[in-house]
Amino acid sequence: MKKAVIQASNLEFLKLLKKNNNRDWFNAHKDRYLTELDHIVHFADALLLEMNKHDVIENPSGKKSLFRIYRDVRFSKDKQPYNNWFSGAFKRATKARRGSYYFHIEPGNSFAGGGFWGPEPADLKRVRDEFAADPAPFRKIVKSKGFKDNFGSLEGEQLKTSPKGFNADDPAIDLIRYKQYLVMKKFTDKEVMSPDFLKKLNDTFKQMRPFFNYMSEVLTTDVNGESVL
Repeated sequence: MKKAVIQASNLEFLKLLKKNNNRDWFNAHKDRYLTELDHIVHFADALLLEMNKHDVIENPSGKKSLFRIYRDVRFSKDKQPYNNWFSGAFKRATKARRGSYYFHIEPGNSFAGGGFWGPEPADLKRVRDEFAADPAPFRKIVKSKGFKDNFGSLEGEQLKTSPKGFNADDPAIDLIRYKQYLVMKKFTDKEVMSPDFLKKLNDTFKQMRPFFNYMSEVLTTDVNGESVL
């Protein structure tokens, strides 16, 4: 079996697409696109295989993890018909495992990400209540060497004021103001095309696990720590 790597041709195609993001050019180079896509599918299949060694992923295949390159422009001011990147997401299986993994391949802007992009209101309230009750376990995770070396700090949109029902002087208000809970690690083009990129990406996803495990425990229990599953 051929080794699963991101090819230089994958990035070169994306650079050309960015310069020629129109249907005429894309249709004229459709065969090239399908060739490059085949490389990405092979990479995603291999990544899924590795991830299932340390987590349980819902996706049935790497191909099913990939997002379409075609953009929905109906309600967007940006009418470019195609994404200038390849990307995919892996969802953790069962209600007991929360959080999703994301990878993004784009010249000059490749990264691994994960977390909770649009939490349901009830989930967001539950996490905020947990932070208000005891933020120490979560702070320990985001201050750990593994977390800081890989992700730097927690990311995500935040409120400028306190959420309804929470005090502005709460010691955990910096965490409570988050509307999203995200992590991200960037990779250079050289890293992306290196033979060990799949391992680096998989290792990065492993480093998300303490964060995911904490959120999973909170979101599957009530304020008294009793399971709600």
